[in-house]
Amino acid sequence: MKKQAILIMTDTQRWDMVGCYGNPAIHTPCLDAFSGRSLRFENAYTCQPVCGPARSALFTGLYPHSNGSWTNSMALSANVHTVGQRLTPKNVHCAYIGKWHLDGGDYFGLGTCPDGYDPEYWYDMKCYLDELTPEERYFSRQPQSSDIPGGITREFTYASRVTKRAIDFIEKHKDEDYFLVVSYDEPHGPFLCPPPYNTMFEGYEFPRYESLDDTLENKPSSQKAWAGPALNEAPPETISGDEVRRYLGCNAFVDSEIGRVLDAAKKDADDALVIYTSDHGDAMSAHRLCGKGPCLYDEVTHIPMFIRWPGVTEDGAVFKAPVSHIDITPTVMDFFGLEPGMWMDGVTLQPVLKGEKEAHPAFMEFSRYEIDHDGFGGFQPLRGVYDGRYKMTINLMCEDELYDMLEDPHEMKNLIRDPMYREVRNRLHDEILNWMNETRDPFRGYWWERRSWREDARPATWDYTGMTRQRENEEFESRQLDYTTGLEMEQAVRAKDANTVLTKKKD
Repeated sequence: MKKQAILIMTDTQRWDMVGCYGNPAIHTPCLDAFSGRSLRFENAYTCQPVCGPARSALFTGLYPHSNGSWTNSMALSANVHTVGQRLTPKNVHCAYIGKWHLDGGDYFGLGTCPDGYDPEYWYDMKCYLDELTPEERYFSRQPQSSDIPGGITREFTYASRVTKRAIDFIEKHKDEDYFLVVSYDEPHGPFLCPPPYNTMFEGYEFPRYESLDDTLENKPSSQKAWAGPALNEAPPETISGDEVRRYLGCNAFVDSEIGRVLDAAKKDADDALVIYTSDHGDAMSAHRLCGKGPCLYDEVTHIPMFIRWPGVTEDGAVFKAPVSHIDITPTVMDFFGLEPGMWMDGVTLQPVLKGEKEAHPAFMEFSRYEIDHDGFGGFQPLRGVYDGRYKMTINLMCEDELYDMLEDPHEMKNLIRDPMYREVRNRLHDEILNWMNETRDPFRGYWWERRSWREDARPATWDYTGMTRQRENEEFESRQLDYTTGLEMEQAVRAKDANTVLTKKKD
């Protein structure tokens, strides 16, 4: 029996920019209909609210701090392998069509197909720009282009050209095992879209949310620097205007493109595993902030996500526990019958969806937005966790955060120093520290533990935990060697300088 999987993703699409999450006026009829044929996740989270790092986790099963791509314009480490590289040797035809953002190049990419994917279908944004004249390239990067009558046609857009290739792949390879990624840049700026989408939200006001009124009192100083002049201005009365009109118009447009792919899948791959999600959201003035960056507020980390897995998921079901992008690669591998490797930070969602296992908390991070820009705060390392009720963020260089998402869903009241939450705070703090250790976070160290509010923190020591943590990625490379002996390590995690017990080498 053939096995086929399709992963569809957008860029910069908040969870509340899909109608079935509570606002039908947002106009996403195709995704809304698909939610009725799939399982919808109410609390899905990105691993890092930045384009490249978000994708690096999603397509490797390793957190950005583990895979090397922890900021934009920074490629994956050479010894990190994507899901395509892991499936292709197992005779699964892998194709990636759309935005990649993991080759270390600029925003558009290098135009070169990475190992593990079919070069015939490779189509990153550099490939798209190479099809345009210099004048068309410039035109394609201006938000005002959509406002010119007849200026933008459906066929001109990146989304349409990605869709065309995806449909071609689904039709031509319907009789074989495959894994297809369809990765749209839309609704990310410059928000290009054809009629009627370019005027669909003329005069529309996005539902106002309480976090617009956040004064950032008792919040991290980094957020106050990010807010800049907005910190001293009156909060917006409405979320509207040309940028919102274009943004939501492009959001509705890419929904229609996704609908075309879903129709093709229903026709030629109705038994396929289909996953839809987005890389991250956008603050849209929440907490006096714009875009995305070094914070873990829901506006930038909470993303839409559906899974249709025939025989596993129930049509129209809703899953409320936290889930993370880190589990997508392990889930795809599980679908194709591959055993999870020791290298994975994530786990397959199948037993969670079947109710056989509880979901794990969603861990998140941020280190830097992009190496090419001095903006976005530069190096702003943070690590955080959401356990289904509480969200905690450790901002290494400034103040930390704790929110009770049940009592304070808009994350207005920072409880980090509230004595009533001491037990919850310390528990989540310990979970973050353990996660950093378990995933070999290269930024780990005693300052993450020695926070001013953590009375029982251990003293600073040069050895910190005193442990060595080598990688166990043995499908594509030999077992790593013990520094003290030059022989294959026996235990990946062990006390530093501990005597190595010699054992028979693996065959």
